[in-house]
Amino acid sequence: MGIIAVTGATGQLGSRVARMLADRGVPQRLVVRDPSRAPELDGAEVAVASFEDESALRTALSGVDTLFLVSAHESADRMPEHRSAVRAAVAAGVDRVVYTSFMGASPLATFTFAREHSQTERLIAESGLRLTALRNSLYADMLPLFVDGDVIRGPAGQGRVAWVARHDVARLAVEALLDPAHADRVYDVSGPEPVDLHESARILSEVTGREIGYVAETDEEARASRAGSEPWQIDGWAGSYKAVATGETSVTSHTIEHVTGRRPWTLEEFLRSEPESWSHLAA
Repeated sequence: MGIIAVTGATGQLGSRVARMLADRGVPQRLVVRDPSRAPELDGAEVAVASFEDESALRTALSGVDTLFLVSAHESADRMPEHRSAVRAAVAAGVDRVVYTSFMGASPLATFTFAREHSQTERLIAESGLRLTALRNSLYADMLPLFVDGDVIRGPAGQGRVAWVARHDVARLAVEALLDPAHADRVYDVSGPEPVDLHESARILSEVTGREIGYVAETDEEARASRAGSEPWQIDGWAGSYKAVATGETSVTSHTIEHVTGRRPWTLEEFLRSEPESWSHLAA
């Protein structure tokens, strides 16, 4: 097996994948913007590049067989970054890409960023690279960050979310990176059960000891509450909640258990296993 490259290795997901690969003795190359922040791992070399710097990224990916492509930060210019990254991967001779997509990725998705993920999936596949798309549900890790005061507010209606922990996505990504049998596949990736935001808030309250509620906003109320932000930011934020309302985030898959042999955490199991995710609420 050739070299595995991990982008986003200083981030929440990429760093987990890199550590899990190191634990299994897999040689890897960590592609980072800031080498001082790269994790120090056995068998890992560091290459400095960004998606915007296509030439540097092409050099960083030289000799790489399989690439873990963590989607760029949400921005008004994310697609140009993704196009640059794909061109660099093709030019460097990469064979396979494991890409972090989003549940329900489609040109017609309610969530605007899910539309971008759909474009990126197509871009990778049409470039000749072999694609494994991990269409992740909303990260359970994000739920505590949705709390404003003691309330989660958004236009999610009574929709449900099959929250998935980054820890479990990382476990799945490692298996996908190591086994070429996962090439040319699109996986829905979720936690084991869909829960609405009332229940999500109740679970968060029980674990943190802080009373937290959920208020379903109208689209107009939600947009007014984010007045002053860039239009793309408002569309993305509101769209993530509206995707919950339409049921696009309620899909429950068995992908993680089927591929890794162990089921993913429930929302409560995640919160109890990673208390640092909600420590700011306890404070």
